[in-house]
Amino acid sequence: MIYTLTTNPAIDMNITSDTISTEHVNRTRDAVYTPNGKGLNVSFTLKHYGIDSKILGFFGGFSGDYIVREADKICPVMPVQIDGITRVNVFLTTPEGEYKFPNAGAEVNRAKQEEMLSLIRGLDDLECLVVSGSLPTGIDPSYYDELVGVVREKGAEFVLDISHPHLRELVEKQPLLIKPNDEEVAAIFGVDVKSEEDIVSALHAIHDAGAKNILLTLGGDGAYFFNGEHVWHANAAKVKVLSTACAGDATLASFLSLWLEDPTLVEPALTRAMATGANVAMSAGLGDFALVDKLAQSIRVEVVE
Repeated sequence: MIYTLTTNPAIDMNITSDTISTEHVNRTRDAVYTPNGKGLNVSFTLKHYGIDSKILGFFGGFSGDYIVREADKICPVMPVQIDGITRVNVFLTTPEGEYKFPNAGAEVNRAKQEEMLSLIRGLDDLECLVVSGSLPTGIDPSYYDELVGVVREKGAEFVLDISHPHLRELVEKQPLLIKPNDEEVAAIFGVDVKSEEDIVSALHAIHDAGAKNILLTLGGDGAYFFNGEHVWHANAAKVKVLSTACAGDATLASFLSLWLEDPTLVEPALTRAMATGANVAMSAGLGDFALVDKLAQSIRVEVVE
């Protein structure tokens, strides 16, 4: 069984306004409220593709209750209840572009952190844990090491989609897959990926550091995947972007939906990943995936090394 862990979930409020000014009231429209968090998005997308998973996370207050209730309609949720209120993030789309206002989140104390570790330790069907997103107040980056330690004790695999600098050390623990973007590769691993030569060199360096597989996403420039033997590149579909808030999570999940079961399916997995991520970027939240098949027709995957 795949489990996803979101340490800092949220309700995402996606809204649109024709104006943004401090001089007058800015009226908004098209408000969409979604139970969110990077790991939740992974589970929701996996479910769309027929892959079962279960959701782990820290949830608190009325917003936490809403997320658990709504998410449980799609995938089973195993919450650790915390004090405080789970955050609400705001994504505002205007004619000038998208404004993102993520909040810090409620504090998670040590007792609740240990409760989560015990919960994972007791998962008899754990095959892979996908850890996604930021850490809330109260959790030290060393908590990632504790999570990975429990997963490895159980003989399971783990996937990391985190932007914390500690990822540089975590790759030494041999994650099955990591999914950085170009900005994260530069900030965390100190490598600018301006050219394909830079990208291939960076992928080799990260793999040599311990990551078994790397899915590097580049927004409008597509994505690269390296499994230690070959490097693949997939272009990005050309779409009108409404919100990028959930696109990366959907890209990862749709890739896993094929590749995790059969690692030889790199090309179809990349095609699905690029098409799904593009379709989600056209939507507020995850959307309905209605255009994935059409967008997939524009994706080309090639081996570059």
